[in-house]
Amino acid sequence: MSDIVRTEDLNVDEASREKTIVKTSVIGILANVFLAAFKAFVGFTSNSIAIVMDAVNNLSDAASSVITIVGTKLAGKEADRKHPFGYGRIEYISAMGISFLVLYAGITAFIESVKKIISPETPDYSFASIAIVTVAVLVKIILGRYVKAVGERVNSDSLINSGEDATLDSVISASTLVAALLYLFFNISLEAWLGALIAVVIIKSGIEMLSDTLSKILGERADAALALEIKKTITGYPDVNGAYDLVLHNYGPDSYNGSVHIEVPDTLTADDLDRMLRKITVDVYQKHNVILTAIGIYSDNTHNPEAIEIREKVREIAKKNPYVIQMHAFYLDKTEKSIRFDIVVSFDAPDRHLVYQDVLERTQQEFPGYDIQIAMDVDFSEIAKE
Repeated sequence: MSDIVRTEDLNVDEASREKTIVKTSVIGILANVFLAAFKAFVGFTSNSIAIVMDAVNNLSDAASSVITIVGTKLAGKEADRKHPFGYGRIEYISAMGISFLVLYAGITAFIESVKKIISPETPDYSFASIAIVTVAVLVKIILGRYVKAVGERVNSDSLINSGEDATLDSVISASTLVAALLYLFFNISLEAWLGALIAVVIIKSGIEMLSDTLSKILGERADAALALEIKKTITGYPDVNGAYDLVLHNYGPDSYNGSVHIEVPDTLTADDLDRMLRKITVDVYQKHNVILTAIGIYSDNTHNPEAIEIREKVREIAKKNPYVIQMHAFYLDKTEKSIRFDIVVSFDAPDRHLVYQDVLERTQQEFPGYDIQIAMDVDFSEIAKE
């Protein structure tokens, strides 16, 4: 695969992606440091625990941007003997670090707010401090939208998490502004209670970020749209009658290795297959940035009318079970009196092995003189389609 060059079909190459992430993160760091300084000044001078906690939250955002930069730099390292698939998954680890940082900020804010509820202090706002908080709200809204938009464009979980966190911060800052106005005009102090509420929102956000990142590290189903596009590319070849069992292994954002089975006529020679498989491998890489490390072959009975008729009967038998979502890889061997095929069983089935047994018994009853060989497949990428 070393001779394959990325094409203009790819959205963002690695060098420009890393540069974009670092640039966006630096903007986030500078903005959050300035906001934290202003808010800390306002919070301490006005004796507002809510605004002080908001300032602490901005510092955690700046720290998360630093983590994003470090994670992106490390993820860009070349593959080596120890990690032959590269270091792309480090970005998920950095996103997890940001989640823990958000959690820590939320728990700390909650503890401090509870202390203020137990031992309340009277705030002392000025219109100047309110003006500063108002500007902070506007800056955070703009920053949050910008960072998240860039994160979605370059597929960076760390930036997306930072952008969502910044958007959440704008809501938090807006709530502190409302609390300040309530105190100024109605002499109602909600400082400590608001601080506790802000902390709970921050903790909830941190848990959701952590859950999403852990899910990616654990291994999620591949994006359905990507899987369908890859299959469309493969089945675009005249001799490919179907593409099945597509498995995609994620090694970082936009970095996949995978395997697939294709169904081809039983008349193709080894030379025909070799040339076609090489073309498919290059085509899928150039169009989808996915390296196919293996392409398995299913042989299709193309010149045997009886085999075609039996295949359709077997398909009907398999589809009678509501949990069978696909039958493929059918092959009839009359010499050995064997029928082999694969079934894709839904994850919704209460017991997938019972589904397998049901299809096996029904097929055996229909074709008692044959050795029935069934492979039970997993729907790795998207809802399988006939």
